[in-house]
Amino acid sequence: MDKFNEITFKVVARIKSDFHDKFGIPRQSGLLKNLRSTIVFEPEFRNVDALRGLEGFSHLWLLWIFSENVRDTWKPTVRPPRLGGNTRLGVFATRSSFRPNPIAMSCVKIEKINLAGEGAPTIEVSGADLMDGTPIVDVKPYLPYADSMPEATGGFAEAVRFKKLEVDFDVEAQAALDEQFPENKKAALVELLSEDPRPAYQRSADRIYGIRFAGFEIKFQVQGDHLTVVAILPLQV
Repeated sequence: MDKFNEITFKVVARIKSDFHDKFGIPRQSGLLKNLRSTIVFEPEFRNVDALRGLEGFSHLWLLWIFSENVRDTWKPTVRPPRLGGNTRLGVFATRSSFRPNPIAMSCVKIEKINLAGEGAPTIEVSGADLMDGTPIVDVKPYLPYADSMPEATGGFAEAVRFKKLEVDFDVEAQAALDEQFPENKKAALVELLSEDPRPAYQRSADRIYGIRFAGFEIKFQVQGDHLTVVAILPLQV
């Protein structure tokens, strides 16, 4: 067998984020500017020299593994959620997590590089679309002159844009937001909800949806372009 038919990667880092499971995670990286996460390197790669020169860059590419969707088989077509889950397209024409190799990529903004402290070095980033604990196999600097293509077209993803929702809280949810929810995560929560985290194929006005975020279960309903949070409940430890 050709030695390059199969390649084994090392996990170099894992993400520490506020997403406890897949439901509610942004559809792409960079959509939620207020969303903060931390890249925590595995012990073998906790070396400040490996980050030397990174301070000159504003953004990173993260190459990571769809760890919740690893499987032994693959299909040539998938049903993108963006199209309601009813239309099949070629897997290589989408960013579906169901791929021959479960590799993903995300562009994130560097907020802070920590060279000292617990677990150092670590990198605080914004805009990551990764579930907590997701394995990262590489970190690369974003190069504006090479990676930015203003003339690029976005295919079906450009044709199907999701309209932002207006977000508010009922009386009890507002009280929980004010009294219990972390102050530094409130803007990210509103930003997350405004992107409409419901599956594209599941848009019932009567249903109460729930996402787990930042240690809380957020329950909400959507009617038209209006999302109302009806409960904010601490997760049981």
